[in-house]
Amino acid sequence: MKLRQNVRHFAAKQAMTLPVVGETVTDWLVDFHTNYFADLAEPGHADDRRDHLGDFFDATMDTYVAALEDGFPEAEAREITHVQANFDFYNHGWTEMMEVPADELQAHHERYETFFGKHGITISDPLGEFRPADGIAEAPSTPEKLEDPEHPHAVGGFADDAYVETEDGELVVGGQAEPEDIDPSEAPGVDEESTAD
Repeated sequence: MKLRQNVRHFAAKQAMTLPVVGETVTDWLVDFHTNYFADLAEPGHADDRRDHLGDFFDATMDTYVAALEDGFPEAEAREITHVQANFDFYNHGWTEMMEVPADELQAHHERYETFFGKHGITISDPLGEFRPADGIAEAPSTPEKLEDPEHPHAVGGFADDAYVETEDGELVVGGQAEPEDIDPSEAPGVDEESTAD
């Protein structure tokens, strides 16, 4: 999968495990991803999906931290959560929101098979053990879109590794080395005017 990576991603990684600021950053990231993907929904469906997306992305924040604890670098830990989201989008027939083509989902699953297997994550059960005990909000599906899926926002051809685009536009396989002396206060959400890619 092709992702972007900059100092804010590393700052968020640091901040998410800290008291108080971690909750602030997590809430910001959940809201950001909810709004970003809701905006990709077919016209008229964004509001139907917003509660589901919020609950789903909140759960994937736990996945992200677990992947970091398992030793995955930042880019791969974040990619794991995006793969989960794409599983969920596929299951709902929300093909217009997918970041990867449907025919690459299995390849992404296989790359992280050990982690996914450890946590019960499958294409049909994208959250596995990270699913909250009280569940997540339901949202209407559009299964008819799976018959002839259109992926206007998907970028194919990056299923064999994590690819990140740096702020300089360079494409790095596996992600960048983590900079030293990261300041968690640079994480998105700590400063109300922060932004993330």
